[in-house]
Amino acid sequence: MPTNQTTRSSLLADLAPDLRAALTRVRYDADTLLDALGEAAHAALGRGEPVPVRRAAADLGELGTLVRLLLLGDPVTETDAAAAFSPLSIDRAVAAGLLERDGTEIRAALDLRPLDLGEGTRWVLSDLDDSMRRRSLDTDHVLGVGQASLSLLRATPTHKVGTVLDLGTGCGVQAVHAAAYGATVTGTDLNERALWLAEATAALNDLDIELLQGSWFEPVAGRRFDQVVANPPFVVGPARVEHTYRDSGLHLDGASELVISGIPDMLNPGGTAALLASWVHIEGEDWRSRVASWLPDHGIDAWIVQRDIADPALYVGTWLRDAGLDPREGAAQARAERWLDAFAESQVVGIGFGFVYLRAIDGPTELLAEDLTHGFDDPLGAEALAYFERSAWLRAAAADPDRILDSRYEVDPATALERVYLPGDEGWDQRVARLHRGDGPRWQHEVDDTTAALLAGMRPDGLPLRELVDLLAFGETGEAATPEFETAAMTIVAGLVRHGLIHPR
Repeated sequence: MPTNQTTRSSLLADLAPDLRAALTRVRYDADTLLDALGEAAHAALGRGEPVPVRRAAADLGELGTLVRLLLLGDPVTETDAAAAFSPLSIDRAVAAGLLERDGTEIRAALDLRPLDLGEGTRWVLSDLDDSMRRRSLDTDHVLGVGQASLSLLRATPTHKVGTVLDLGTGCGVQAVHAAAYGATVTGTDLNERALWLAEATAALNDLDIELLQGSWFEPVAGRRFDQVVANPPFVVGPARVEHTYRDSGLHLDGASELVISGIPDMLNPGGTAALLASWVHIEGEDWRSRVASWLPDHGIDAWIVQRDIADPALYVGTWLRDAGLDPREGAAQARAERWLDAFAESQVVGIGFGFVYLRAIDGPTELLAEDLTHGFDDPLGAEALAYFERSAWLRAAAADPDRILDSRYEVDPATALERVYLPGDEGWDQRVARLHRGDGPRWQHEVDDTTAALLAGMRPDGLPLRELVDLLAFGETGEAATPEFETAAMTIVAGLVRHGLIHPR
């Protein structure tokens, strides 16, 4: 870091004890804000509507001062600011770049907001966005806790591990989250300003996080981790960088390819990774094959969950607005033309977005890539770990098919059998029967009556699958199950185990 930036970084991090004391004294925390503002004003804050928040903050004293200053971007008098930030002096806060003087008033120079990450309130510093005031975002703008960050926070496994890498840490929110479950946490970023803010965020929360500057995996070359998390600059488009928090400089989905292909070499045996990624849908190609080509042939169990697919025009318009641009203006239209030209040249018909979970295994790479565009229950992090455990059981069963047949199973308590009937010539006709998992990803599997009968016999004290299959076959044909009947049953059971609708005992 240049000397002046290093000095300023130290000043901001050095504020942490006094700033933390002020925020704690005023109760500038997630729970208090929700209670003090009320649900309606708190929801308006999330929508970027300042007036209801400002009205609610008017009677909140020093807490209201911090809400107006830090969340709404309103100027306040120096007297009010000094009272709210005590014991932190305004001069120190201005010198460190947290606040700025605007004539006789004080304004926020940074965004500072509380967030409950499951371990109590944490405070996160980032650059001011345009949610409450129109402003252009600089190239090195450091994004705060947006929807993508929140999605990854909810989707990250939080089992206790030794070492965690937050690749592309940005403001440091994923690293702060990781400090609750990782013994040691390392964050990397190419953006010098991001590391400045991440260092201050770590200090403000009294956390020891190793922060390293460099491109992609370079700062941690040769090291391995028990868990990797990443919210990389995954925006799909032409090879350019307008904003470092979202643009990689790589063509189309090159950033996702680079990260997904590089993480396997960063994982300890049994290590896991959770990240956000995007991939293009090319005319005539299967997106699953595209993502699969980014993984090594050996050593990884991968679960890819596609949450959304956007058409190119919608995608471009969304990200133009994200940068504070109006798609109706000339400059924005020119960018849109170049963006859509790049998509057209590569025959991009859609852009997929979702979660990527990886686990290091000893064996050939396995991949399950599937859509999860329906509603589901968060968090997916615990589900990812359960998925990998089920996948490991199925790998062992594949090596010993008798294991599936000789095991007993029970139906998950959240699994329901649903039958759909429609009017027919002679009353109600059953058109479909499906198993529906009522929690987590809420998977559904269409089944026939034979499968439904098979599951009806699955109880903790019930028969092994082999005997259930024989009983079913005898009931239908009067004879023992054929190898083909057994194989079909095993295939069905494996699919239901993989999605957690039934469990081996």
